[in-house]
Amino acid sequence: MTKRENVGKLPTWKNAVPLEEAVDLVRYCAEQGEIRWGKHFTEELANECLTIPDAWWILRTGRIYDPPERDIKTGEWKYRIEGHEPEGKWLIVVFSFKSVDKAFLITVFSVEARRRGAK
Repeated sequence: MTKRENVGKLPTWKNAVPLEEAVDLVRYCAEQGEIRWGKHFTEELANECLTIPDAWWILRTGRIYDPPERDIKTGEWKYRIEGHEPEGKWLIVVFSFKSVDKAFLITVFSVEARRRGAK
């Protein structure tokens, strides 16, 4: 790829960020950097009857339990941060890093089996 073809394209990180570092980095993005989301993320928020503050709660308080997966199309590493939102739903927010101070929220979904009080 020539320099001209590369203009405007975001670089992909060769190696995934370690899990604890990824948690710190996404929190940094939420507090001092930039968080963006697309149409799919917004649609899934609505499907789950959630709001942006619910997702923000997970970004600020959640944990990453599983190793990231590389996206086949973009080559970016996708992370899943998980936790309970204030009403008790267990949420998973899938995101990728665009740079050290920018994250992109890909999707969000709840896991009923992990809901507070679920049997």
